[in-house]
Amino acid sequence: MKLFKSIPNPKEIRQKLGLNQQEFWSKVGVTQSGGSRYESGREMPKAVRELLRLVHIEHVDLTRIKRDDLLIAAMLKTQHPDLYKNLRKSAKQLK
Repeated sequence: MKLFKSIPNPKEIRQKLGLNQQEFWSKVGVTQSGGSRYESGREMPKAVRELLRLVHIEHVDLTRIKRDDLLIAAMLKTQHPDLYKNLRKSAKQLK
């Protein structure tokens, strides 16, 4: 998965989702004032960009992800790559 090099306009993403700054930025662990600075052009750290992508673009609910889920996915990918590939393909078709 390619990491986002930049988020051209986080304010536009937020407005399309119909969220205020507090709602939008708190989901990725950023204060409203910090989010306001990013929306005004301040550069976002890579971690914030990735969280923004996961939460607001990929619609991943971070509260539902458990460490075991990630470990199982990693094990499946290494130990059964064909099954992993087929499951990913099936999941993409559900979108």
